[in-house]
Amino acid sequence: MNVVDRVRLGLAVGVAKAITAMVRLLGLGAASVLPGAISRRFHPRLLSLLCEQVKQGVILVVGTNGKTTTSLLLRTILEDQNYQVAHNETGANLINGLVTALLGNTNLIGTLTADYAILEVDENIVPLLLKDCQPRVILALNLFRDQLDRYGEVDAISQRWQKEIATLSPNTVIILNGDDPTLCYLGQQLNQKVRYFGLSEPKLYLEEIPHAVDSIYCPSCGHPLNYQGVYLSHLGDYSCEKCGFKKSKLALNSEDWPQILIGVYNKYNTLAAGLVAQELNVEKAAIFKTVKNFKAAFGRAEELTINGKHVRILLSKNPVGMNETIRAVSDIKKTGQSSTTLLVLNDRIPDGTDVSWIWDVDTEPLVKLGGNLVVSGDRTYDMALRLKYSQETSTEQNSCVKLIVKEDLKEAIETAFNLTGEEETLHIVPTYSAMLEVRGMLTGRQIL
Repeated sequence: MNVVDRVRLGLAVGVAKAITAMVRLLGLGAASVLPGAISRRFHPRLLSLLCEQVKQGVILVVGTNGKTTTSLLLRTILEDQNYQVAHNETGANLINGLVTALLGNTNLIGTLTADYAILEVDENIVPLLLKDCQPRVILALNLFRDQLDRYGEVDAISQRWQKEIATLSPNTVIILNGDDPTLCYLGQQLNQKVRYFGLSEPKLYLEEIPHAVDSIYCPSCGHPLNYQGVYLSHLGDYSCEKCGFKKSKLALNSEDWPQILIGVYNKYNTLAAGLVAQELNVEKAAIFKTVKNFKAAFGRAEELTINGKHVRILLSKNPVGMNETIRAVSDIKKTGQSSTTLLVLNDRIPDGTDVSWIWDVDTEPLVKLGGNLVVSGDRTYDMALRLKYSQETSTEQNSCVKLIVKEDLKEAIETAFNLTGEEETLHIVPTYSAMLEVRGMLTGRQIL
């Protein structure tokens, strides 16, 4: 780095730290984006300069679902091995958020002190980011339809990723979900070292392919894939009878691994973080120890005790995510440990403004199990209508379902709490902005 770059970097860092301090002092937010946005004006190559300084390398975590939980688990594994890790833990996953996270780990002259940087990255900016960053590892978790108003279909995203990844150093390791046909095919086209994680447990197969399935056609030839079974959405064991495309060999046996949190989707998150950690030479026993003591990221199966009652928050922002949440909640309801679920649907920018995706969600299992379903959020009546249709089309236990509509979120939370027994768990199923609101009400001030 020449003298001019060093001076400009120092100026950018100073401005960023001053803005961060001011924003937090005034209680205006977490300062997770603005410092990066302004500091980049002082040095257009700021992101590249910061990434180059990470001692052991940058790890990019991409995909539709599971980025936050997987990144936090991987970070915890590495920190338990005494590594210093930079991480955009606030979830600000666009360029300005990534820059802000890295700047938070620099000293006053712009020297980065982190051994690793774990960066959760929005699907759409992966090609842009790779122009300024040569990562040590790219971890791709899955590709599902999510906010079609922003992203488009999964095939288009995969093609953009493949084009940019192909230009990276052969030393970059690519770790992919082998149960996802789109990602598996992407990996088979690359020259870098590629390793796959996934499930090898037929006992976890769904009884049928869900309605919210995205990719049941061969990514090579377009012929319908032959599925031996699916674990969630289009993730499963598959092959193509026409062209011979098939699932790549997995690097891990999932049956040997413990699991963080609840749900099949969290087993994928565990395997993903574990495989990256092994690639970074962390011993399996050390990984298992961290997994068994891991605590959830906020809103991602996070468990709270509020006024003596147990609450679990399960962020659900697309059809696949909500289907898996319903699957996990239903399993718990069957044990009698939960009778009330609060669903909060918003349509703000972080959620995606198109909420038609709720009609791809299989809400019928939740309705069949009965209990109390409390509905709130900006699009309260859209969610209530979806559940009402599930009541009408379901033939089992309709009389046991109580659908309660509350436009006011505070009132909805109070109602759900009052309906939850002392020994039960209240499950809250919000979209992203709704999750932030709910957590603020639960943890930021007394509401009951």
